[in-house]
Amino acid sequence: QVQLVESGGGLVQAGGSLRLSCVLSGSTFGDYAMAWFRQAPGKEREFVCVTRPFGGDTYYADSVKGRFTVSREGAKYTVNLQMDSLKPEDTAVYYCGARREQLFGGSYDYTSQTSFNSWGQGAQVTVSS
Repeated sequence: QVQLVESGGGLVQAGGSLRLSCVLSGSTFGDYAMAWFRQAPGKEREFVCVTRPFGGDTYYADSVKGRFTVSREGAKYTVNLQMDSLKPEDTAVYYCGARREQLFGGSYDYTSQTSFNSWGQGAQVTVSS
């Protein structure tokens, strides 16, 4: 069974940086699309970014493009989210999600949380103004 454990996060002033990490265990990391979603108080969980296997394509939400960078460390079964130029509106609980893909498999909506079936426990990110 796939398990995801997140680390990082915390409190930072606007304009600062934070880094989140998510470690996958229980399966082969190289087969998985790894995504980050976030949920602010009173709001629905929203897509942040995804890194896909078999080519390493990455996609970002417009709201974080140019400020956030997602990366994979295959040997460590880890996906990282480097968050720079943080804004108060980035404040949320950040969740790591995983979905097993197949080479030449079908397409899916990677911006939808329902496309991912394993989740981390969440990490709080708070950006003060």
